[in-house]
Amino acid sequence: MKNYKYTDNNGTFKLENPELTSYLYLPLANEEGMMSSITPDLNGDCKINHNAFLLEPVSSENLHNNKSSRNFWCVLEDKTPWSALGKSAKQQSELFTNEKEETSLEAGILYQQLQRKSKTVGLQANISSFIPCTGEKIELTKFEIKNISKKEISFSPVAAIPIYGRSANNIRDHRHVTSLLHRISVVENGVIVRPTMSFDERGHQANDISYGVFGACDGENPISFYPTVEGFIGEGGSLENPKSLIEDIGSAKEKGYSINGYEAIGALRFEKVSLQPGDKKVYIIALAISEEELELNDKVSTLLSQEQFNNKLEETKKYWNEKINIRLNTSDTEFNNWMHWVNFQPMLRRIFGCSFLPHHDYGKGGRGWRDLWQDCLALLCMDPGDVRQMLIDNFAGVRFDGTNATIIGSKQGEFIADRNDITRVWMDHGAWPLITTNFYIQQTGDVEILVDGQSYFKDLQVVRGEQKDSKWSNEYGNKLKTMNESVYKGSILEHMLIQHLTVFLDVGEHNKMRLRGADWNDALDMAEERGESVAFTALYGSNFITLSNLVNELSNKGIDYIYLAKELKDLLEIDLDDCDNIKQKHNLLYKFCENNQHTVSGEKVKISSKELSDYLTQIGKWIIEDVRNTEWINDKENGWFNGYYDNSGNRVEGRQGDLVRMMLTSQVFTIMSDVATEEQIQDIVKSVDSNLYDPEVGGYRLNTDFKEVKMDLGRMFGFAYGHKENGAVFAHMAVMYANALYSRGYAKEGLKVIDSIYKQCQNFEKSKIYPGIPEYFDANGRGMYHFLTGSASWLMLTVLTEMFGVKGKMGDLMLEPRLQKHQFNENGEASIDLTFANRKLKVVYLNPDLLDYGEYKVKKVKLNNIEKESNTIIRDEILDLDQTKQHEIIVRLGR
Repeated sequence: MKNYKYTDNNGTFKLENPELTSYLYLPLANEEGMMSSITPDLNGDCKINHNAFLLEPVSSENLHNNKSSRNFWCVLEDKTPWSALGKSAKQQSELFTNEKEETSLEAGILYQQLQRKSKTVGLQANISSFIPCTGEKIELTKFEIKNISKKEISFSPVAAIPIYGRSANNIRDHRHVTSLLHRISVVENGVIVRPTMSFDERGHQANDISYGVFGACDGENPISFYPTVEGFIGEGGSLENPKSLIEDIGSAKEKGYSINGYEAIGALRFEKVSLQPGDKKVYIIALAISEEELELNDKVSTLLSQEQFNNKLEETKKYWNEKINIRLNTSDTEFNNWMHWVNFQPMLRRIFGCSFLPHHDYGKGGRGWRDLWQDCLALLCMDPGDVRQMLIDNFAGVRFDGTNATIIGSKQGEFIADRNDITRVWMDHGAWPLITTNFYIQQTGDVEILVDGQSYFKDLQVVRGEQKDSKWSNEYGNKLKTMNESVYKGSILEHMLIQHLTVFLDVGEHNKMRLRGADWNDALDMAEERGESVAFTALYGSNFITLSNLVNELSNKGIDYIYLAKELKDLLEIDLDDCDNIKQKHNLLYKFCENNQHTVSGEKVKISSKELSDYLTQIGKWIIEDVRNTEWINDKENGWFNGYYDNSGNRVEGRQGDLVRMMLTSQVFTIMSDVATEEQIQDIVKSVDSNLYDPEVGGYRLNTDFKEVKMDLGRMFGFAYGHKENGAVFAHMAVMYANALYSRGYAKEGLKVIDSIYKQCQNFEKSKIYPGIPEYFDANGRGMYHFLTGSASWLMLTVLTEMFGVKGKMGDLMLEPRLQKHQFNENGEASIDLTFANRKLKVVYLNPDLLDYGEYKVKKVKLNNIEKESNTIIRDEILDLDQTKQHEIIVRLGR
């Protein structure tokens, strides 16, 4: 098995024999919601949402056992069917023999091109697939069939794509019955399926969606069609050995034919061709979904020419590469290309959500609460222009008790009540909005966003998930109201204060914040009563300091008083000299929550900005000191922090004889939040390297092997060790470990984390994935749950703001590189292209003496050859730059 090779600086790569690696797939999509997954043999699926799949939905295991996929046949004179995708029974039998056909794949951002050569048959297929960026709900594939022999070859071409045409639920819920709803019609260039209705968990509904497969060759339509699977495969046949291709079974139909109530297929037979040596024929095949049946055919017809196909493909390539506006130039060109894919991955999350790819075979395309905020981090890195309103809208999901909605609608700012009455509170959810909002403020200087108003989410759940509001109904709506039934709005700052102050009071018996339903690690979900998350207690402590600083910035802007809901006074009366008093905290929390279950007064109180800032600082410092003093584990000459208490009230981490129990999450947030001292960080790094580092599977594992199914902590301990949350190299937390180390000045150690992940990904023989970062690596080192992972956002953030040190500071641009000397090229240069303040910038670091981080400092900064006084460029200077041009910032490094 050979590694793929990059062929340019846009992440384009080439891979030989791609079909010999299992589970490979690439996403295809556009921003209007057309989504596909596609494998090297064109398996995969195609859909616009959970209830509208054109191709049969696939999970990862379907990729090697599903016959119901895209195919293109060349039926030779002797009736031998040759598949351009290698899917005939004969070709499959030769896959691991010397008769195997030559194959290669070239792929880039949202497109792929395949080549298959059969010396035996004498044909070569060049196959290109993509979804136009221009918004059509159409997937296009070009099949170019070329004669590579020395004699004439004649064949009949047949494209064959089964049309599933319904909800993903119907895979095992009335699969046959829902085929009876199909109304199948043959038009001049394809087959259209328009079911009469759909029925699934939504009930029985009239259907308004049509699905179609269309094709053309040099402007000529197919000559006949096989519109049903039964008619195409024949009795005893299969999609890998269709009887209709071998003998005339009378199932071919012409334009105008219609049939109802069968499994459908878009099998299009074209005119028989005879190719001389070197000659070729090109067939354009389109898969389309539309709410207008007539519009479907009209839209597709304009795209079924080579010229249109080629133009759309080039336009799509250009569009996506320009969307990725962060580009690296380090000494490692493979790293630069790999990061091009990583920088693209957050865009995929906006399209696919957390569903609709073969490993992501769950959910209905939505994103979770945490995803909303972490994906905003990536958007802020790339293009913060539209993020302000997105942030404000996201705060509409916060409840007045500090928890939040967990069902997120498809529209921005849309949050939905849980009709299933499932109550679950993730204790970390309150932390992420502040982290993202603070990053936005630092990048833009827009601290005034904190005083913008937003409503609160309202549903049945109250008192942090412990009680139900018996007065609430659908008629009340999903926005909290005042006693006079008007929608209440509080400032963004008020929302974040409630999120933090409630969780500060919501502590367990060790005075650490309760784990509740889980924290970042969803699989720590069995310690709701007595579980505590020390790791996120530390993060919240740091967040209180951040909140305090932001309130100070408001004061600097002349906002000396903050207006808050009158009800918040209960949360601002904590005796800060008695923070050890758990009972005090519980009394204040339940008083606040129980008094505000159904409505609020709507009245505001005025709080001094300085007093509020001091109050928040005191809380933050108390939390940090408390964790530092109570949770440190001394282990021989090193040590680390305990991060959890289980549902039995016991400390989770530590050493029991030769058994070491350690979790990476606990170390990440104690370092990131400034809980860990310099000496403790050094001990943590040694302990993590000793207990969690495994270069064979990509670097830093999420935890050691506890050798116990801990029913009092979470389902993760039921997973096999080395898989998913139980001890896999979980990229998201590993990247946050790198971020934490960089942020505390440990650049060498931070780079080691990133480098381990990068090298594992690039080692195709081990990772067996295309470029980019997966959710985790399994016990054998294979990348799992590729493309749709929050780790991409955090890696982009870390590389931009920590490794390259390009970051905002209250809207100004600060340059603090932490690059290692081997990351500079032979001329001592490293650079990054980015957008800041809506201006295109290229930051070039010059390190002529090839000094290492810690040896160099910023000596000189020039913006468009004009020297600056420091390593911080004032925002107004950047705003004065021409928006249409790229501007160069040269940063000279030296001793």
